[in-house]
Amino acid sequence: MSENNRTLGREAAFQLADVIKTRPQFASLTPRFISRALEFKGLESGVYRVNKVVEGETPLDALCSKDPNRVEIPQGYVEYEKQPREYHLNSISTIINVDTKIADVYSSPYDQIGEQIALAVESLRERQESQLINSDDYGLLKNAADSQRIRPRGEAPTPDDLDELITKVWKEPSFFLAHPRAIAAFLRECTKRGVPPVTVNAYGGVFVTWRGIPILPTDKLFVDGLKNPKGQSGKTNILLVRTGESRRGVIGLYQTGLQSEHSRGLSVRFRGIDDGGAASYLLSLYCSAAVLADDALAVLEDVEVGEYYDYK
Repeated sequence: MSENNRTLGREAAFQLADVIKTRPQFASLTPRFISRALEFKGLESGVYRVNKVVEGETPLDALCSKDPNRVEIPQGYVEYEKQPREYHLNSISTIINVDTKIADVYSSPYDQIGEQIALAVESLRERQESQLINSDDYGLLKNAADSQRIRPRGEAPTPDDLDELITKVWKEPSFFLAHPRAIAAFLRECTKRGVPPVTVNAYGGVFVTWRGIPILPTDKLFVDGLKNPKGQSGKTNILLVRTGESRRGVIGLYQTGLQSEHSRGLSVRFRGIDDGGAASYLLSLYCSAAVLADDALAVLEDVEVGEYYDYK
């Protein structure tokens, strides 16, 4: 021991200390508000057919008259679309391999296999959230009708633009979806106009609202194709959604009755142990989404997130 250091040091004491450890922290995880807000329907066959009526002013003519001499009642039937759309569940899968020797020796205080599976499940759920918006097959961005797409009046998203979205989904709209940068851009426009939005508690969080409709943040609505854009400017989209099967809205789909079911639409199957002692697990998530009516979904396209103002 040196003359200048006659006390027990930190490095030496650390060898006898009992260290408190946390579970693995997955920094890229999000709250996944979309999955909380959407109504989900379980499927037994993996297929969901959306039967629609051939639209007109009214689906069927009807008599509305007080004239006692008018006895001709309109006749006919309600016509259905001949080729209704069928939504098929898509699978998102991954395989986890864990050395059983490592799992046996280093499973205190946390079970190594359990932690690996938990992190893999979170990864699949994140991918599901992204697919609900961006899938080429069933994603909301690709399945919005042309008549339900609008452009901003200027560059940044304004209260006028969100009001225009509401005219497209006016039958009980449920929530807006926007990238956090788009929400910030919208709030700057509200500040500029002196109309600060109120907040509401919903879906397990506190959200800004517009006209009483929550604006849910998600990084799955990309800015210039990126979750986390580096620059201040960029273009993105804002969605307005009505959800619920009874309201002819947008619903999420998942498979029920899976073997080795872990959670909604997700199975975790043990695949065995190979000759090298590696235990293998297959995780499969079955999901899709369906838009039951065109007016259940609208998109405000290509809004700019980089508009800022100087106030005197």
